[in-house]
Amino acid sequence: MRRFVLGWKKLGHEKRWKAYIVNYADDLVICCRAEAEQALAEMRMMISKLKLTVNETKTRVCYLPEEKFDFLGYTFGRCYSMRRRRLYLGTVPSKKRVQRICQAISDETGRDTVRLDPKTLVETLNRMLIGWANYFCLGAVSKAYSAVDMHARRRLRRWLCDKHDEPRPGYKRFPEASLHSVYGLVQLPHRTASLRGRKRESFPRAGSDEGLVSSTIFLTDTERCLIL
Repeated sequence: MRRFVLGWKKLGHEKRWKAYIVNYADDLVICCRAEAEQALAEMRMMISKLKLTVNETKTRVCYLPEEKFDFLGYTFGRCYSMRRRRLYLGTVPSKKRVQRICQAISDETGRDTVRLDPKTLVETLNRMLIGWANYFCLGAVSKAYSAVDMHARRRLRRWLCDKHDEPRPGYKRFPEASLHSVYGLVQLPHRTASLRGRKRESFPRAGSDEGLVSSTIFLTDTERCLIL
């Protein structure tokens, strides 16, 4: 992929189409001011010469702000600021990644884990939640945090009911406040404010199929972008 990025600049495509590449491992975005179809065709030809394969299921032309696209776990597209009451182009954690962490929480709180000590279980959940939030800390994260936080509370309460033979849903014995104050479950929405001003994050290495390149193209007003 490094050869592709260097070749793209050396051949003058970046200046010709104002087509700037943003990449991580085998995934990348090419942001274009114009001529997205030509950029896509050139990309295909260069990838072929490098004996790589374009992942056609993830390769598309995407127009912003009318459309959205996912890249490295984030959804890029039109967002709305309640505070400023205006639309803007930004990022949110993708639905797939929110669903994935919720499924992981469900797996950790199944009936087959009721023999665990509550402290051990909560420590595991907290590591998962904090690690997930440390990655998904850019853009509008509050809604995603709230959804994950709510799911974690529901699953922990259900797990405690199963462990102590308490009829569900168990709101009286295990109220929301006690899940945090007594059992120590973290609250992701309360961490949002501390993320302001964060400029750089180190991302964990994403898994990818060797030699397989995925791509998308998007348009922001007069700006077109291509994701690989």
